[in-house]
Amino acid sequence: MDERVALITGAARGIGRAIAVALAKEKWRVVVNYRGNADAAGDALRLVKSVGGDGIVVQADVADAADRARLVEQTLGAFSRIDLLVNNAAIGPRQRVDLLEMTENSYDEVMATNLKGAFFLTQLVVRSMIKLKIEKARIVNIGSISAYTSSLNRGEYCLSKAGMGMMTKLFAHRLAEFGINVYEVRPGFVRTDLTSPAWEKYDSMIADGLMPIARWGEPEEVARTVVAIAQDCFPLSTGEVINTDGGFHLRRL
Repeated sequence: MDERVALITGAARGIGRAIAVALAKEKWRVVVNYRGNADAAGDALRLVKSVGGDGIVVQADVADAADRARLVEQTLGAFSRIDLLVNNAAIGPRQRVDLLEMTENSYDEVMATNLKGAFFLTQLVVRSMIKLKIEKARIVNIGSISAYTSSLNRGEYCLSKAGMGMMTKLFAHRLAEFGINVYEVRPGFVRTDLTSPAWEKYDSMIADGLMPIARWGEPEEVARTVVAIAQDCFPLSTGEVINTDGGFHLRRL
């Protein structure tokens, strides 16, 4: 069990970092992937080691094909296996603008990281899982309530997360014969650096009844869901969406 290896994209901060630390507590070896913040990635690895875990840091932009290949190669070079891939890396548009003003450059940049990068990294990783005959290999996609919630000033992000929902289903269908289950964990309002510009706005909305569990989520709570998947708590489920959103997804009168 101590040989299990998790590759977590965008793990320098926020939800990704929390996932890395939570898995390290369960004796997983972790690969902390980051794109640009080397200091934050180093801090994440120190936290991993502080809880008795082991891991490495790998700089790679998942939007770039050569970087994706290098990320997988360095992971396999260090640990010889990948048991769990967590597609967590995601970006929002550099500027939030009305849907009618969205540029192709902004669309392409967001989709390249959030959907295209995740798709083709998964493709690379599962090839190694199949070749190495990894038992109980798992894929976890970190989605968002934006998959079905319209935000007119960041349509790129919404489209990318909606696409990830179908990506989860497609890989779940294709990989079932190899015993590789695929899941989407779908957070709602989680207090991270990414959501910090909207804290004040959503504080009042949460107080006014935005969701039944009337509080912000914490990255560690999302991480606990990923740990449950990693520990094979859902062996008969694949293609499943696990909402970690305080009940936001519930339709209510």
